[in-house]
Amino acid sequence: MPHTAPIPRLEIRNLTRSFEGNQVVKGVSLKVLPGQVTCLLGPSGCGKSTTLRMIAGVEMQDSGEIYVDGNLICDTVFRVPPERRSIGLMFQDFALFPHLSVAENVAFGLKGDKDSKRARVEELLNKVAMGRYIDSYPHELSGGEQQRVALARALAPKPRIMLMDEPFSGLDNRLRDDIRDETLAVLKDEDTAVLLVTHEPEEAMRMADEIALMRDGLIVQQGAPYNIYNNPVDKRAVAFFSDINVLRGTVKGALTETPFGQFLAPGVPDGAEVDIVIRPQHIRIDFDRGGRGPNPTPTDGTPARGIVERARFMGKESLVEFRMDYDGSILRANVPGVFLPKPGKPLWLMLRRDRCFVYPATV
Repeated sequence: MPHTAPIPRLEIRNLTRSFEGNQVVKGVSLKVLPGQVTCLLGPSGCGKSTTLRMIAGVEMQDSGEIYVDGNLICDTVFRVPPERRSIGLMFQDFALFPHLSVAENVAFGLKGDKDSKRARVEELLNKVAMGRYIDSYPHELSGGEQQRVALARALAPKPRIMLMDEPFSGLDNRLRDDIRDETLAVLKDEDTAVLLVTHEPEEAMRMADEIALMRDGLIVQQGAPYNIYNNPVDKRAVAFFSDINVLRGTVKGALTETPFGQFLAPGVPDGAEVDIVIRPQHIRIDFDRGGRGPNPTPTDGTPARGIVERARFMGKESLVEFRMDYDGSILRANVPGVFLPKPGKPLWLMLRRDRCFVYPATV
C-alpha cells in the first residue's frame, strides 16, 4: 500500500498581514500534526503573535488560508467564527475570572449537563495537580497555580489545537521549567496540536518537536530543534541561539586563510569576504609552552595565541575572554566547571572544525 502523509491538524498557507502599509507577516506557511508541539520562535516584533491571532480568528489575514484537519476554516472570503474553530488559547495574562471559583473558571466554556461538566473539570484539575483547589478563587492562588488553572480551562472543551503566546513568561525561572514540563505532558496526553509563540530559544528547545524560526515577518528556517541548532541557515540564526565569535576572511580558490588555518568556502567567488562563526563552547584551550602551542590537528585546525583579558565563573561553566595576538580582537570561550586563568596569561586557542559555520559576510 502506498504511504500517505498524515493530514495536519493545523495548516496555514501563505498568510500575510499588513498594518498601515507595513507588512508584518509575509507569506507564512506551516503544518502542525496531532500531538505535535511547534514553536514559532523569533525576536519581538517579527510577526509571531500576529500569526497566532490570525489562526485564532481574532485578526483577519490579508491573504492566505487556514485549515484544520484538512478543512478550510478561513480565507479572505470564507470564515469560520473563532468560537467554532476548536482552537484553545493560552496567553501570558492568565485572564481568569476573579469572581468565579476554580471549578467555574474551568467549566466556563463547557457545554452539557451539570454532572458531565463537573466530571470534566475534576479530570482536568487532577491532571494539572489542582484538584484540591477546585473551590478556591483565583486571588487565593500563586502565579504557577493560576497558570495550571488557565491550562485546564483552555483544555476543557477538548480543542484540537492549542495556541500559546508566551504563556510562561510571567513565572520565575525555577517554577517556569516545572510548569512547562507539566503543561507539555498534559497537552501530549490530550493529543492536542500545539503552536507555541516564544522569543526564548531555550524554551523552544525544551518544548518543541519542531521549531519555525521567524524574522521580519518570514519563517527563515524550520525543522527539529537539533537540526536548527546544528545547521543554522545564517549568522543571525546562530546568534539567536547562543553567543558567537566571528572571524572575517577573504576567499581565494574556495579557501579562506585565517590564523586558525584554512577554511573551505565552496561556491564563494574569489575576493569575497566570509564570516566564520563559532560558539564559545566549541573553542578548545591549550597551554603555552614557551611561546609555542600544540600541534595542528584535522579536528581542531591550527592554534592561535591569545592573552587572557578576564575570566568569570558563571555557575556551570567559566567564561574566558582573550585578546588575540594576530589582530587584537576579542574571542570568548566557555569552559565547563571552574577555569579562571589570571589576566595577562598567554594561552592557545583552537576551533573545532565541525562546529564552525562559514557564511557570506554580512554587516
